Amino acid sequence: MNAAITNTVWPPHGVETLPWRQQVRGGTREDRVLSSVDATIPPLIETLDYMPPLAVLLQTEKALLAVAQADTDAEGHSAALSRFMVRSESVASSKIERISASALDYAQAVAGNRGNASAMSMVAASAALHELITTVEQHGHFELEHITSAHRALMADDPAEGSYAGRLRDMQNWIGGSDYSPRDALHVPPAPARVAELMTDLVAYLNRDDVPVMVQAAIGHAQFESIHAFTDGNGRIGRALVSAVLRRRGVTRNAVVPLASGLLARRDDYFASLGAYRRGDPALLIGLFAHSARAAADCSRGTIARLKAMPDAWAAELRPRAGSAAAALIQAFYDHPVMSAAEIEARSGSVASQAYRAIDQLTRAGYIQEITGRKRNRVWAASEALAELDDLDRRIQAAME
Repeated sequence: MNAAITNTVWPPHGVETLPWRQQVRGGTREDRVLSSVDATIPPLIETLDYMPPLAVLLQTEKALLAVAQADTDAEGHSAALSRFMVRSESVASSKIERISASALDYAQAVAGNRGNASAMSMVAASAALHELITTVEQHGHFELEHITSAHRALMADDPAEGSYAGRLRDMQNWIGGSDYSPRDALHVPPAPARVAELMTDLVAYLNRDDVPVMVQAAIGHAQFESIHAFTDGNGRIGRALVSAVLRRRGVTRNAVVPLASGLLARRDDYFASLGAYRRGDPALLIGLFAHSARAAADCSRGTIARLKAMPDAWAAELRPRAGSAAAALIQAFYDHPVMSAAEIEARSGSVASQAYRAIDQLTRAGYIQEITGRKRNRVWAASEALAELDDLDRRIQAAME
């Protein structure tokens, strides 16, 4: 740890008064009562140093150890487990934004069913998180384009926000209040003209190696939420930054720990700690992140163990012939828990008739289920994986109580 990091003080946000005339997508609308608005100005943080209180710092060290242990458990199964854990984190992160769907709805959306907008949004959040983590890992550092590209993956198919996907905002936004006025808003971010400089500064902070990892993840997240760089999707991209920080700093290599499930359990405390950060006290948020990361990591180890055992457990019960379609599909459903008929046939390595016999065998055993209810273009999902997706979220939230 860098001995120079000794500050226990963090600068609060500044304030500037802006004339109120909000440009919105339908044209210009004015609040006739409101003539100006106080917007916050986050400090530039590229070179700032901060050390949380010792008790909080100890929490972060214990959390990082738990995360590293869970990540080690996933070693050797990283592709399948990484996909599952990315989905777990993205689903919980979406729920924080009041975007909710069942595991079955989510699986249907993965399969391309666009009937549930919330589930489709969760799938987009998974794509954005995966892209950000992968890109940052490949480059070894953050770039602003990595963040805007992840936002593009999140919002590109959103009917209201698609045209703003991947673009730093050019209009004022706010949290709370009404749709067209920041009066009574909980937080008014900086003016659009300040966003590019603040994001460049944030990226530089995220690329530092002399800051304790959990401190960097929490402060980086809070700074991004304060900037509110995009017109929408800021919460999900901001929480994706946390996983990307852990990956860049080498805490994780194989999986994502669904820290957002812990934050979801303490949603009010989470938002309150973001407010405390803006007033100059990051310690509450850092402590909450450490608690959430440790709970998520501890609960994830059970999930990882159960999912790793799944193929062998299925094979032990079904006893498929070596080289058969059933044997191939047991591993295939572990690697890809949601598959269409065409994908199943391709991964079974067999002709269609043999693949469908294997599907019937796995379905009768209760290992997979058909999730579309259609006679054509059907899709099957691994029932055990779907159940574990919801169960992991519940266990993490219970551990936060």
